Amino acid sequence: MAHSASPLRVVVLMPLRDDWASAAELIQLLDRAISSHPCTLDVLLVDDGSSAVCNSTDFQSQFTAVRSIQVLRLRRNLGHQRAIAIGLVHVERSLACDAVLVMDADGEDTPDGALQLVRAFSTSHRGSAKAIFAERSRRTESVTFRLFYLVYKALHLILTGIRVRVGNFSILPSACLSKLVVMSELWNHYAAAIFRSGIPLTTIPIPRGYRITGKSRMNFVSLVAHGISAISVFGDTVGVRLLVGSMAGSVVIASGIIAVIVIRLFTNRAIPGWATYTIGTLTIILIQLIMISGTFTFTMLSSRINLNFVPLRDYCFFVAETQTVYCHD
Repeated sequence: MAHSASPLRVVVLMPLRDDWASAAELIQLLDRAISSHPCTLDVLLVDDGSSAVCNSTDFQSQFTAVRSIQVLRLRRNLGHQRAIAIGLVHVERSLACDAVLVMDADGEDTPDGALQLVRAFSTSHRGSAKAIFAERSRRTESVTFRLFYLVYKALHLILTGIRVRVGNFSILPSACLSKLVVMSELWNHYAAAIFRSGIPLTTIPIPRGYRITGKSRMNFVSLVAHGISAISVFGDTVGVRLLVGSMAGSVVIASGIIAVIVIRLFTNRAIPGWATYTIGTLTIILIQLIMISGTFTFTMLSSRINLNFVPLRDYCFFVAETQTVYCHD
């Protein structure tokens, strides 16, 4: 398919915390990679509570595709998922574009991968409302991380019915922003909110890169919290599945109690004392399952009544200022 006469306008959304050196180098590499494609880039760096000050001179260069670089400074550290949410609202309200490219600023989301996403969007999906995500064809983490990640993927599938295949690295049509910015789920997890929204999406295989400088701030606790945030987006689905599971367990336990009573009263196989202990244990388990079922039911009902965080309405409380560090003449 031939490219449109007008170049594709893309806003590159990068959440970061103190990774200014990596971001500066990555933007230069990104400009070189994208310059071969009819595309213009406006970079939005969401400063998620950095302790280091951004040095604007680090972002001055002879760019070809990059037209501007802005820093959206947040009042406090919120985590990269919520930084992405605030960035998307800022784009929807202030920056005209055809698509938003969401990527990390540390180099693990590569410029070549970004070019693949932009090309896929231009050739197949420009003008449509379909998001394109990078599906990792190669991971660079440790064996321990991969093992826990497999456990998380299995748990996510069991609880939500959705396979974990993607992260944040994606390109999103600007037409989808108006739907996303009013979704409370976006505040917890970007990719999960896309899945929950019903926005059509596709994936392309892109290998994961390596950090340019520094070390990742993600630790075990952060990773677990990140996984729980993704699952929480599908809270009603998880609640229903756990409710059905606890009710099924209750039926099994109740059947076990009846079976013990029948064996004790109508057969000669009973061992003195065992029936009492067994019935008592099963009754305790049954009561616990009934309480769990009731808790899930009331939790789901209350969550449908309560007014949740709406990014479009509430994001302004967390924005300190916007600074332009580069602008193409």
